[in-house]
Amino acid sequence: MKCRSLKISHEGKSLVDISFEISHSLALVGQSGSGKSLTLKALLGLLPSSMEHSMDIESDFDLVPGKSVAFVPQNAFTALSPMSRIRDQWLHDREYGKELFGVLGLERSLYDRFPSELSGGQLQRAVIAMALSSRPRLLLLDEPTTALDPALREDIVEILLQLQERFGFLMLFVTHDIKIARTLCRDMAVLNGGKVVESGLSQSVISAPREEYTKKLIEANFANREFRT
Repeated sequence: MKCRSLKISHEGKSLVDISFEISHSLALVGQSGSGKSLTLKALLGLLPSSMEHSMDIESDFDLVPGKSVAFVPQNAFTALSPMSRIRDQWLHDREYGKELFGVLGLERSLYDRFPSELSGGQLQRAVIAMALSSRPRLLLLDEPTTALDPALREDIVEILLQLQERFGFLMLFVTHDIKIARTLCRDMAVLNGGKVVESGLSQSVISAPREEYTKKLIEANFANREFRT
């Protein structure tokens, strides 16, 4: 999938003006206000009506949120209703949902429980299963490991790698953790002020950054283990 142009503006002010390509997996990294979240919202059709936007995308599939495009949010606990069992919040084939639970290493009995009865790691896996139940071609992820401890973060990253190999979907991953981005995503794009200032293979961007902005992000990330987004 190639995005030749994505432009977002508000009251005449340009907020995002970027292009990118997702040939396998792409990480978008940058500080708060860099345009990462707006990019995800545009692809999901969730931009507020007050914002103007245009997209020129070349793809061999139609971008249909909830079908060919699926989304995994940052906080799994806020993504689901606490008053309904997991099974009752499934939007697609429930039998396939149970199968996906098994693929993600979840006991099928959890399918019948309330969100509050699952641990953070279990609930994040359940939300990933829900996203995959539509058999998407593109999976959008908004920092899905932020609320997890380091060990669980590594587990989720490994699960995502295995799932992508098994199902063959593309990934666009927004994260505050460059280390995870390097592990999970083949390519990386660094955003600053709504523009891509540096892009390439993740390992190359991290090991030999060209832009001072990128260097500072990397230094802050590895010095403090994370930086704010």
